Amino acid sequence: MLILETKNTWHRPDPSFTYLLSFFLLLTALAWGLAYTHSFGSILRLSLLFIFVHFIGSSLLISTIGYFAIGRLFGPNGAAASLTGLRGSRARRRGAAQGLFVQSGEKDQLEFGYCFDVSNRAFFPLYLHLYVVQFLLLPLLTRSPSDFLATFLGNSLYLSAFIYYTYITFLGYNALPFLHNTELLLVPILVFAVLWFVSLIAGWGIVMHGHSVEGLFWGVPDTKS
Repeated sequence: MLILETKNTWHRPDPSFTYLLSFFLLLTALAWGLAYTHSFGSILRLSLLFIFVHFIGSSLLISTIGYFAIGRLFGPNGAAASLTGLRGSRARRRGAAQGLFVQSGEKDQLEFGYCFDVSNRAFFPLYLHLYVVQFLLLPLLTRSPSDFLATFLGNSLYLSAFIYYTYITFLGYNALPFLHNTELLLVPILVFAVLWFVSLIAGWGIVMHGHSVEGLFWGVPDTKS
């Protein structure tokens, strides 16, 4: 995933990851559609929903928010840069070239393309958890609204998905040397963990009570109950 430094950009101008994940989402939509819809039109609509709304649409939304907010909050003159006691400081630092994100560019400016890259890669664990694993475990997750095992597995599945999404997002922005105290991007993980714990105490399941699976089919008619 190296980007040539001569391009002087942090953005990786290669859409292959987007195309590949879109293809896997198409296959996954076919599996969901064959199992839970009645018609070819519904399967086609579900495929378009998974690819262009769930994946590309959400990535565009999150990357737009990141493009306008991350630089202002974590840039050299941002609110987070003035905090002390964290690893970051106002001095320029080297980013952590970890995982899917390797340092390449030289600009001290956040690029929308880079934000979109981060959102795309962060969507991958959501895909594995909510579109693949959830599909395989759905008979167990929907066994009974009062079944603690179903509630625990379902809520833990979503907790793991959002933790990975948050962590990969953190890795992406942490790799930029002109952003500071990006560890604050990990704070939502604590919030997710608290909500997970409270939901188990209350016996509230995100699959059975929160109708999360129905949300995946939002806008698709003729779904099987």
